[in-house]
Amino acid sequence: MRTAFRWSPLVFILVGLSIFASALSFIKSEHCRGNLWSSPDVVIHACYSDIPALFTSHHLDEHQWSYQGGSTSVEYPTLMGVVMWATAWLVPSGENSPRTYFDINIFFIALLLIVSVLIIGKIRPQFAYLVPLSPALIASLYINWDLWGIATMLLAIHLFDRQKYSLSAISLAISIATKFFSILLILPAIFILWRRNEIREAARYLVVTTSVWLIINLPVILTTPKGWWTFYQLNLSRKSEWGSIWYAFSLLGFDVKNLNYISILILFAIFLAMAIYLFELSTTPTLAQVSFILMASVLCVGKVYSPQYVLWLVPLAAIAITNKKALPAFWIWQIGEGIYHIAIWEHLASGAGGHHFGLPAGGYAIAALLRAGTCAYFIGTLVALSLKNSSPQLKDGHRPVLDFLFGSSSSYP
Repeated sequence: MRTAFRWSPLVFILVGLSIFASALSFIKSEHCRGNLWSSPDVVIHACYSDIPALFTSHHLDEHQWSYQGGSTSVEYPTLMGVVMWATAWLVPSGENSPRTYFDINIFFIALLLIVSVLIIGKIRPQFAYLVPLSPALIASLYINWDLWGIATMLLAIHLFDRQKYSLSAISLAISIATKFFSILLILPAIFILWRRNEIREAARYLVVTTSVWLIINLPVILTTPKGWWTFYQLNLSRKSEWGSIWYAFSLLGFDVKNLNYISILILFAIFLAMAIYLFELSTTPTLAQVSFILMASVLCVGKVYSPQYVLWLVPLAAIAITNKKALPAFWIWQIGEGIYHIAIWEHLASGAGGHHFGLPAGGYAIAALLRAGTCAYFIGTLVALSLKNSSPQLKDGHRPVLDFLFGSSSSYP
């Protein structure tokens, strides 16, 4: 079966929309780009980007290896560090080198957006347009390098649902080695294979993913272990930060103690709820249908929820939608993301000299909670629609788990 993209009208439309989204994001960044990301402009004009900031702060402008500098090692997984370091070699030295570094990287990001949207067009052609038209995605596109991990994650999902499991596992491992969020997809992938009674494939999928991840990471682990560990150490020790509901609660006077332990408990609760939800479905879902629900749930209760994290969720949302009835909830969520995107930068402006543009802490906290709430509403809508459309009849030999747990004694004397 041919898998190559044909230059159909849909492909032309999706490519055109992706270029349009990339151009809009560039226009949004132009003020900061022209002023070399000076403060407080980066927050007042909401055009901050990690790309030029990390270029100098982590000595990439001096061609320092990403994991060699001890305290200046990049706080990213291996392949992301390689991309950051490799693209720095394309930049000629000079006072405008941060701008050149930014331009080179956003060119690749724009290409990756096109690739990602085309993959989504193969998975869910009727809703692929949502991605390049997402205001939240356009606003956050050039904040960081996330598209490198997102494109390979989407490819892994596409290959998995076409039952090309080994290739999917390789692609997922590459994504995890680029940006760690994709590791969450291992759980639903293994569950889907297990429910299909493909136990051997499930074990092979896990082994291939782990092996490829190790092959990618071992050279860095063995040569610069301290630098490699920086990313993992940061995420294990960090407290609640920007965007998280926990940080919002603390701003409102409700400081949560022992957050690391609470986060672990909530994570297990999400995994349990996800398992129950998957068991309740009368037919085995595709990985495309369930990936958003899990990742969005985890991000909503995580210790940090940066503006660019929405880049991961919008593509997954587009492939999770199977019913047009979910579209209003999608756009409500996008409104919540848009409000938060403005709120975070205007709140930061209050402490960066832009007093006329500052948003008080309470207003920012409400925006962060609104963002999480609209995302939760969209998650709930997807779950409700899928359960409603799921026939109560057994289609693949599995009894709904809630019936098993609470209805098993109905015939008992």
